[in-house]
Parts: sequence; C-alpha cells; structure tokens
Amino acid sequence: MYDITFQGAARTTTGSMHIVDVNGLRVLLDCGLYQGHRKEAFERNRRLAVDPRSVDCVLLSHAHIDHSGNLPSLVRAGFRGPIHTTEATRDLCDPMLHDCAFITKHDVEIVNRRRLAEGKNPFEPLYEDADVDRTLALMQGWPHKREIDLGHGVMALFHNAGHILGSAHVELIVRQPNGTSRRLLFSGDVGQPGQPIIPPPDPPSGVDVLLVESTYADRDHPPRANVSGRIRDYVDDIVQQRARLVIPAFSVGRTQQILFFLNGLLRQGKIPQIPIYVDSPLSLKATQIYARHTDCYGQAASDLLRQGIELFRMPGLRFLATAEESKALNHAEGPMIVIAASGMCEGGRILHHLQNSVEDPRNIILIVGYQAEGTLGRRIVERQSPLKILGDTFDLRARVHTINALSAHADRTALREWVRAVNAEKTVKKAFAVHGEDEKVEAMCRILREEGYPNPVAPAPGAVFKGL
Repeated sequence: MYDITFQGAARTTTGSMHIVDVNGLRVLLDCGLYQGHRKEAFERNRRLAVDPRSVDCVLLSHAHIDHSGNLPSLVRAGFRGPIHTTEATRDLCDPMLHDCAFITKHDVEIVNRRRLAEGKNPFEPLYEDADVDRTLALMQGWPHKREIDLGHGVMALFHNAGHILGSAHVELIVRQPNGTSRRLLFSGDVGQPGQPIIPPPDPPSGVDVLLVESTYADRDHPPRANVSGRIRDYVDDIVQQRARLVIPAFSVGRTQQILFFLNGLLRQGKIPQIPIYVDSPLSLKATQIYARHTDCYGQAASDLLRQGIELFRMPGLRFLATAEESKALNHAEGPMIVIAASGMCEGGRILHHLQNSVEDPRNIILIVGYQAEGTLGRRIVERQSPLKILGDTFDLRARVHTINALSAHADRTALREWVRAVNAEKTVKKAFAVHGEDEKVEAMCRILREEGYPNPVAPAPGAVFKGL
C-alpha cells in the first residue's frame, strides 16, 4: 500500500515533489525548484520539506527546473541515494542544473550586497557547482519501459511522456504476496501530441493510483496547422525591412522547435538564407543533447533523419558562446533572426537584444511561449509602453506577434484523452490532480469525474493520504 505526502506542485505549478512511502521504502517523485516571487521562492527552496537522509531514492520525471532544480539542495543536505531517470534527462540535467547554480548564485550576490550595506549577515547560495556535480554522480539513466528494482519488492518503470526530450511518466509497482501487483502512476508533465520532434505520450493502463498534472486542464491550445506559414511570413517581412526577428525562447524544448521549423522552411526554399543566431550557451548544450538522443524522436523527425537530414544544422545558423559575440550583434545590420533566453524575458541575453530592438518599428518581437503575469514578456505581449529593461526605459515601437500553438503541455482535450487511456480498464481507485493553480486542478477533477474516476482529489500542500 502507498502513503503519499504532497509537498510540491500541489495547487501550484512549480516545485514538483511528492513523497511516497511503500514497503518500508521512501521514494521522492521529483525534487523541483519553487519558482515565483524572489523572497518567497528563496525561503521555500531553502526549507526542504523532507529529511534528505530519510529518502531512499528519487524518481525524476524530466529535466525542467521546476521538477529537477532542487536536487542539488537535497544532496547538499545529505541525500546519498540513487536518482533514477531516463538517459536523455540525465544528460539534460548536466547543463541545466549548472546553469541554475550560476543564476541562483548571482541572485544571492545581489541580495547580499544590500544585506551587507544594512549590516546583516550574507546568505549562502542555494547550492554550487560542486553540489551539482555530486548530484549528477548519483543519477542513473534508464531506457523507457525497463524495469528498475528499487528493493523492498518495489519496481519502477519510465514511460514516454511526450513533453520534452527524455520526459517520462513514472510508474511504481509493488508485488503482492498473492502474486498480484499494486501500481501507482505519476504523470510528470504530459506532452501535447503533434509536436515536431518528440513523439506523443505513451501512458500505461491498469494502474490503481494516479497523480496527474493539470497545467492546461481548463483550456485548449490553438491549432498548430499554420505555425510554419506564420514564421515564413515574419521572416519575409524582416528581410524586406532589413530588420530583426527577435524570439525569446526557453533553451530546452522551445528553441529546438523553432530551429526545426526554420530548417524545414530553408530546405523547402520558402525563406531565403539569412543569419540565424542562437544566443544562449545553455541552448547550444541542450541542442547538442537533442541531436545525440535521436532514439527519443517521433515519427516525423525520425523520417527526416533516415533521409540524411540533420535537424539542427542549416545554412546561416550560428550559436553564440561568449558574451562578446552576443554584444557584437548590437551593431550588426539586418536582416537576422535572434533566438535567445530567457523565454519570459526575465533575465539572460534576450534583455540586451530587446534593448536594441524594441524601439525600431521595422523589427518584430515574436513571443512563442506562455508569459506569466508580472514578467517583462507579459508586458511586451500586452504592448505596454514604455518598458523598463535592465534599469533603462524604452518605448515599444517594434511590432509584437505571438504564436501560442507550440506548448509542450497537453491541453484540456489531450489530457482528457490521456486519463481515458490510463483508466481504460477501470482499475484506478484513487486519482489526484496536481501541478496546477486552484482553477486548473478543479478543472482536472471535473475531467476525471466525467471520465469515470471515483472521487478525485486536488490535494493541498502537505496533505497526506495513507493506505492507497
């Protein structure tokens, strides 16, 4: 029987962490960083909700920082057990966790300057590169659908979640003395079918307990049909204007999707060859990992590989590694495409590209992902002007366009189809809606009830359910 404590991503979309006690074994499902207002996030991430020495192992669904980003804190505080995940997730965690260590260290340095000026003791960084290295040494990468013996009669399997490279649904199996099994499934983040590189989710059925994400349980995404055509139109526009197409994009997942579409347009002769700059060291490392793990590709991407087409190589494409290369673009003439992190324009190299682009009406700022309330990206989408960027004020004269059809999260329709497939045999005894704000988890509970799940629950943070 399973005892579950919901400590992260319960009635929120961040800081994923669930504690499962089964057969004397304590398993952590994810150990994500809480991301939100700086003070609240700083305090939450330092207060681990579990004694690290009591945890026997971690099962990590995927590499996104809200699922993996606090693993080095767990290790820094004394955890020494194995971290099981997929091979691609293990590889992505290397650059992503090191990048997170750099960012959190930089944030603490800013806070500490103020604290020292006020005569207060400085804070230590959340974790450092050495903690990341120790974390990576504990990671064991597994193929999808390979049984992992956790001991105590408990097995684990990873199933393709279709979200980002290496993402997985996590299944726990307890062998019963009478020969039957008790099965728990944690969805991780469920992917949206129809992505250009990653195959659709492949969930198992016949499980007894379900933890399912709810990020977009209350809405459907726009159709993907004309994404390529819209990108072509924007490129044609900036070629005629000899201007810039500036794309803020997350380094893992979204950047690779954009490159896939640009590659296709170039191959088909639908756009001219112009400079394409990917200005993010993390994006370079992530794209190299995407290029290596061709075993994780879906049908469309695999077909292109069989034709000898390399997805992330194309004429005019250049990855910028150094800050000097990045700053040199400030004075370069268009036309050009600049893809840079961060995706919500809250930090990173995208900021100085925006400084040099937003006041020119010839330029296009193309927003390709969700922009949270309060971020610079949201203010750009809402055409708020003037904009404050890195302490300076700029009038927003550039044209702003959005493509909202590239989400890697399953929408309402896809989530309904997913939970229907999981419970095709009507075996689920208890279901929990996680990874969503209040209205999202309530929407997921409605979907679960409509699909025949008995008494679904949206647990509060810290809620404990025993004997499942």
